[in-house]
Amino acid sequence: MVTAVTQGSGGAEPLPYPLPGPDEIRAQLARVISSPEFPKAGRGAAFLTFVVEEAIAGRAHRLKGYTVAIEVFKRSDTFTQDDPVVRIEAGRLRRTLERYYLVAGQGDPIRIDIPKGGYAPSFAWNDAAVTGRKEAAAENSDERPAQGRLRTPLPILAGLVGVVITAVLTYWATDRFIAGTRQSGFSAVPDEPTLVIAPFANLGDGPQSELYTVGLTEELLTALPRFKEIRVFGRETSKSLAPEVQASEVRGGLGARYLLAGGVRVSGPRVRVTARLVDTSDGAILWSQNYDDDLTTRELFAIQSDVASKVATAVAQPYGIIAQALTAKPPPDDLGVYDCTLRFYAYRAELSPEAHLSARACLESAVARYPAYATAWAMLSIAYLDEDRFRYNLNPAQREPMERALHAARRAIELEPDNTRALQSLMTALFFNQQLAEALEAGEEALATNPNDTELLAEFGTRLALCGQWKRGADLLDRALALNPGGAAYYHGTRALAAYMLDDHAKAVSLIRKADLQKFPLFHIVAAAIYAEAGLIDDARREGTIFTKIRPEYIRDIINENRKRNIQPKDSIRMIASLRKAGVPVPDAAGIEAELLKSAVTDRR
Repeated sequence: MVTAVTQGSGGAEPLPYPLPGPDEIRAQLARVISSPEFPKAGRGAAFLTFVVEEAIAGRAHRLKGYTVAIEVFKRSDTFTQDDPVVRIEAGRLRRTLERYYLVAGQGDPIRIDIPKGGYAPSFAWNDAAVTGRKEAAAENSDERPAQGRLRTPLPILAGLVGVVITAVLTYWATDRFIAGTRQSGFSAVPDEPTLVIAPFANLGDGPQSELYTVGLTEELLTALPRFKEIRVFGRETSKSLAPEVQASEVRGGLGARYLLAGGVRVSGPRVRVTARLVDTSDGAILWSQNYDDDLTTRELFAIQSDVASKVATAVAQPYGIIAQALTAKPPPDDLGVYDCTLRFYAYRAELSPEAHLSARACLESAVARYPAYATAWAMLSIAYLDEDRFRYNLNPAQREPMERALHAARRAIELEPDNTRALQSLMTALFFNQQLAEALEAGEEALATNPNDTELLAEFGTRLALCGQWKRGADLLDRALALNPGGAAYYHGTRALAAYMLDDHAKAVSLIRKADLQKFPLFHIVAAAIYAEAGLIDDARREGTIFTKIRPEYIRDIINENRKRNIQPKDSIRMIASLRKAGVPVPDAAGIEAELLKSAVTDRR
């Protein structure tokens, strides 16, 4: 238990005995880093020593990511926050200190911590040390009672002044750090899966082979960081590694959970790239792939870019190799709120009310603990939106779902403007708020930000298709499904609807059967329309009956439900006619036309 602090005061009462001094803090530092419980590998000792000495010297305000990177990790002066090494090592050091004080350091007189949100350390007396000082103070008071009573306020005042001064200094330093991180788009966020890219090995001969190897590594360092669900070590870290670096070296020296490595062989006009993803905890190869190409048919740059895109998409996409590995084998040092992103994607794959409730609750907890975590805000926006559009787990005690969805999406954008998931959430919330032009603009921006994100490709394709751009929407959905055949079944369903609208009924039937989203109500209404138009009336009636039982209010208000989804009037009329063939109790043709005409007049006003 902390009973007095000298830095980063969290409101502790000033006490009538001296606070830890520089010599006492240095003695505690030596005790910590010499303990068997403190890891000898890595740069933890150098990191801790540096920040402690800077704080003792009154330079806590210098303890920013850039300074630590230069002084401790010997990065060049071109270091940027794209390289997460300082943040990751700080998280590891916090956990090491927590473990130390639970085991070897229980009886130590002073506790050293590095509070989250910055790198300035805090120093506090432990209870055992405080008790001893209280006893000594009591003995002195017994010897000189009158004098002690007269002088008691002075040490209290001195202690109060010391705490206030150090608290003000620490607040100033921390405030400056937080301001700096906000300006650069980074804030305190939870630990996420970390990946380091080793320079690809040159296995060929000649200058062209070397050029290709360097260029491919550079392309990967550009493509992979666009996926915000993982953290990728930057160029400086990558360049400091050897192509044949061992997984154990990466784990021990950097703490990265995954290593992407490989080699390039150029022989005459032929190019072969071998890529592999390694789990550094045990050296297991999680994925490997060969890519072959011909320099006589394509330019070198085009080949590099294409291979990098394929590797990045396979490894880092929402349903990719890293996500699958974490689902199958969570790390021993639980990544905590990262589990919420996995729950979100599991929900998107199933689209059931039960999975929605679990994902929403987890994401709400995540943003409460990490209010600067943009990806969680973006996912929460989509979960809130689904309360309204799918009628899932409505909470009457809260504001309207659409209002919450827009707020969460805009919060995500504010925190990280180039976060693909944030842009996707804003696009979707605006789309269902009938701000169609702004929604599609956000979608185009997201696509330009990360053209390899299959979740975004499919979601933007869905939005485009529903508002009448069926061909372009279908093309984006095809691209997403080609890159990620095992992705969300929701997108097979939307692609099936696009095929139906494009009069490819055989393909529509094939795709809707692949979707098979039995727990998702809208799957059944789309399936009913597709089967009816393909002449599979029994299948159409079965699906129509299921949907009518689940969502009878949708059928009664089908025109407005379709309008909410920006489905164009002519497409809405076509879908309703198909549902009528399936025996779904939709309004008759005359009633539909009258309602659409009335809606058109209202819109013009």
